[in-house]
Amino acid sequence: MKKLFSYLMPVLLGTVSACSSHSQQAEPVKTTPIYTGLIHVVLDRDFPDPTVIRYNGKYYAYATQASGADGKMMNIQVAWSTDHEHWVHAGDALPQKPSWASNTQNFWAPDVFFDAKLNKFVMFFSADPNELTGKWMGIAYADNPLGPFTDKGTPFMKGPSFQCIDPKAFVDPKTGKHFLYWGSDFQPLRVREMKEDWSDFKEGSQAVVAVEAGKDHSYSNLIEGSWLDYDNGTYYLYYSGDNCCGDNANYAVMIAKATSPEGPFTRLGEADKTLNSAILVKDATYTAPGHNSIFTDEKGKRFIAYHAIEIAHKQKGRVMCISPIKYQNGWPVVTK
Repeated sequence: MKKLFSYLMPVLLGTVSACSSHSQQAEPVKTTPIYTGLIHVVLDRDFPDPTVIRYNGKYYAYATQASGADGKMMNIQVAWSTDHEHWVHAGDALPQKPSWASNTQNFWAPDVFFDAKLNKFVMFFSADPNELTGKWMGIAYADNPLGPFTDKGTPFMKGPSFQCIDPKAFVDPKTGKHFLYWGSDFQPLRVREMKEDWSDFKEGSQAVVAVEAGKDHSYSNLIEGSWLDYDNGTYYLYYSGDNCCGDNANYAVMIAKATSPEGPFTRLGEADKTLNSAILVKDATYTAPGHNSIFTDEKGKRFIAYHAIEIAHKQKGRVMCISPIKYQNGWPVVTK
């Protein structure tokens, strides 16, 4: 998420309610990869909460809002690459704010994917509504991976505080069922089945708790940033916590797994009895790695995209990083 609010008293999640153009001109960016241990920086600028997808031989990355070189705010950032190593920043994928969030400026953590049946790129994102009643979630569509994405006109989900953030859409490769994962604000991560056109939750479905906060020794007081990956019959739920940002940022990527997309999920720290589910943590140069996505290259090799903060230059914000990842002994392992 864009920033972590002061620790708040947990609030029970209320019932959620249905809760060939291009983007702006590209900016010059630093594209030389930087290696420090497991952390591998590929876009050395503020590019938080990255979702990376591969489409038609290119890679596209989407991120939380940030200011451009001209000082103008980009609502949802987008960048592209031919090798997922060297990136070109392409501006704003959502240049027109939704009518329900036209007077605010907090657009967070987009999840973008191509839906072949719709023949559209679909974006789930969170924003502050004009009413300032807590984060709402929206859905937008585009014909081009660079945008512009157009909001469907009404919010998809409404919630108090910042509970309805960090969406992740997932199609079960075994059943074809559609699911949405989301959550933050010291509450559990949740999952619920959706209609096949992504327009709403499926009738009769219910939100199910996937992972609860506060179950590990470190990083789990607040959990967020859901990402679901499937491998060889197992569903892996990646998530992050505690504090993404600021001078006291303390963040890491954690993992849980299940044999069903709705769980029950077993945390790594629960399985090995260490109460430590983190698989990617800070090093001497970069701190607070987290809010990841998983993608594969044309050869099927997996990568984890995430953001991190350079300790010596925190003013740059959360830069985008990409590292190889593989499943080993039933759990993901980040490699160099």
